[in-house]
Amino acid sequence: MKGKINIPAIILFYAIAVVFRFLVVKTTLLNQVDNEYLKILLRGMGPTIGAIAAFALFKIPSGLSLKGIYKNFMLPFAVYWILPAALIASVYYWQTSQFPIVLIFTVLVYGLLEEIGWRGFLQQQLKPLPKIYSIITIAILWFSWHLNFDLSASNLIFFGIIFLGTWGIGKVYDKTASLLAVAGVHSLNNFFRNGLHQTELILIAVLLAIWVVFVIWHPKTKTPGNRQANLERRKRDSNPRTCYSQNHFRKDYHIPETKTPGSRLAI
Repeated sequence: MKGKINIPAIILFYAIAVVFRFLVVKTTLLNQVDNEYLKILLRGMGPTIGAIAAFALFKIPSGLSLKGIYKNFMLPFAVYWILPAALIASVYYWQTSQFPIVLIFTVLVYGLLEEIGWRGFLQQQLKPLPKIYSIITIAILWFSWHLNFDLSASNLIFFGIIFLGTWGIGKVYDKTASLLAVAGVHSLNNFFRNGLHQTELILIAVLLAIWVVFVIWHPKTKTPGNRQANLERRKRDSNPRTCYSQNHFRKDYHIPETKTPGSRLAI
């Protein structure tokens, strides 16, 4: 296992997330709030508040980005937010003659609030762990955060969805580094609270197929880490002292180039 895990920061993050969730879900604190959209957002606010607190108190660079690897904000916003909003709103209008666009974007923002915590903070903090251990840990903490511990078949199915979501959404975040992207994928499960029927399943399959193709299609070399590494490499290579100190120094002083075992593989 490489690196160290900041356990106190994770404890602080999770404690704040759970306490906030408990206050808004298990108490009467929101009884005086009439705006249903605000209630939805407050239920997902805990992970964001916990992540911000952990970043600030432990001086952890957040690295959070809405656009991630994409050149501008509008590309992931269009693909992961506008596209599903338009398709789902159209289906709702066809079924109910209503156009719940405000509700749909509320659900998307709710997903963003959760993902700032689960992917933006926790997944990054658990990177030193082997991947499977990280997935299991996040899935258990994420499931427990919902404060629903009924021993029922539906709850076991929900845990399975959480586990698959941890793996799948985590993959999207690793590939895109975009909070908009993972929020859109996350929200796909929250859009259909009244059950999944043929139309909804087709819609989910279409969106997932589009997103998978989009993630695969986008060049992997444009990640923020690679861009930073390329900039540093260009800066180093453009420095005359750095360039001279390697090949030219060896040639001027007739020093033979040494080959280490396996150097032929370093292409």
